[in-house]
Amino acid sequence: MPKAKVTFEDIGVTITVPAGTRLIEVSERVGAAITYGCREGECGTCLTQVISGGEHLAEPSVLEDQVLKDMFAPRGHRLACQAQVLDGDVVVKPA
Repeated sequence: MPKAKVTFEDIGVTITVPAGTRLIEVSERVGAAITYGCREGECGTCLTQVISGGEHLAEPSVLEDQVLKDMFAPRGHRLACQAQVLDGDVVVKPA
């Protein structure tokens, strides 16, 4: 199975994960500061800035794309609960 490296710039931690892993899962594993309120109905709280490696993430789903538009999210931002790492290196930090 392909692997990918995710670096959390805010805490200086890099971890290797299987392709298809969502950023929020990795964040929880390493204790990064990406917050989320999905379980409480607060969609969009996991907004994450992709510093580099955005091309190594799966394309946003229709749902994610709509939420980002509704939030007026700046370019280069993704929802950590939706963004899947495919391959290569990705550097992120909480928005």
